Amino acid sequence: MVLPKFEENLKKYANLLIAKGVNIQKGHTLIITIAVEHSHLARLLTKTAYTYGAAEVVVDYVDDQITLEKLLHADEDRITSVADYIVAKSDHFLAKKASRLVVRSADPNVFASVNPARLAAATRATAIALDAQRTATQANQISWTLAAATSPEWAAMVFPELSTPEEQIDALWNAIFKMNRIYEEDPIKAWDEHQKRLTSKADILNKFQFDALHYIAPGTDLTLGMPKNHVWEAAGSINAQGELFIANMPTEEVFSAPDYRRADGYVTSTKPLSYAGVVIEDMTFTFQNGKIIEVTAKKGEETIKRLIEENDGARSLGEVALVPHKTPISLSGLTFFNTLFDENASNHLAIGQAYAFNIEKGTEMTSEELDAAGLNRSTTHVDFMIGSDKMDIDGITADGKTVPIFRGGEWAI
Repeated sequence: MVLPKFEENLKKYANLLIAKGVNIQKGHTLIITIAVEHSHLARLLTKTAYTYGAAEVVVDYVDDQITLEKLLHADEDRITSVADYIVAKSDHFLAKKASRLVVRSADPNVFASVNPARLAAATRATAIALDAQRTATQANQISWTLAAATSPEWAAMVFPELSTPEEQIDALWNAIFKMNRIYEEDPIKAWDEHQKRLTSKADILNKFQFDALHYIAPGTDLTLGMPKNHVWEAAGSINAQGELFIANMPTEEVFSAPDYRRADGYVTSTKPLSYAGVVIEDMTFTFQNGKIIEVTAKKGEETIKRLIEENDGARSLGEVALVPHKTPISLSGLTFFNTLFDENASNHLAIGQAYAFNIEKGTEMTSEELDAAGLNRSTTHVDFMIGSDKMDIDGITADGKTVPIFRGGEWAI
């Protein structure tokens, strides 16, 4: 590692994730999910969390190579079922209102060699078994933060022009630090100011309460209905205990939930999607009456088709997110093959589950009530990127007026 002041900046990063991301306070329980290769960062995060008063920190290490071997060779019934003790552990920490910090560093293509049917079955089984945990996070019943760390395989995909793994890893850490404002004298203050800018856009959109959004770009002509009393949110969410947290770090989006019953037209992806350890490229989705009726992809088509065909609610949308083209991530010119970063360089949509907090009093509604209000219920949630500097978006009011929201990929509102 030759990146200047790396250890100092890694400590600043750990502090940002704990203090601003999950916002640990006295008495909190924190679950950290992180690759075994990043045990040093895990120790920094643990130490920092206890400094802020955490009552308990639990680290769940993951190893994608071991998971790969299981997906390739384990008996079918062992990859399509989830042990009771794993579900019990999840339920135990949900009862404690434990915060969750997930640090991703996986090779975007790590499971490309796995039979797509086995991969889809394993992914679906986990989603169903841990449905309560997913529902709790998507309703902001608990605090949760998704962040990133490097891996040699991921760094090589982002920086193929660099000649050594060390240079590639340094470059990726540099990008992670830069996009998270770690090089600022006070990263937390910088994030506070960033939140204010994004929240101001959400406030404007909430006042309009558009009935629909119309997207126009090369390969895209899509109209999305919006539910009544929908809520646009930006960086910063509030959990059921009234505590502020940031779900994604970095983040540049202002997002809400569309009415899953009202989507018509077609949309083309503009960045690769890494889903379930498989890179999918050049996707086109065709919608009719809220449903995906056709999907194609130049790479990974079978994986994206299985996602849509084999998961409840995956034929409809659950999130609409607005991101200007000239964000720091987009201006970097990098493709990260990682949704956490690529979605913050581009307008994007999400297949599957909608967030309950994206409609007024949604966190108090039952699943049936959310469905009736137009918020998609699903066993999955997968973002895909559609934005570019050629995208225009109009808001359509209930009385049929058209208001420019984006022009040439930038805010016009």
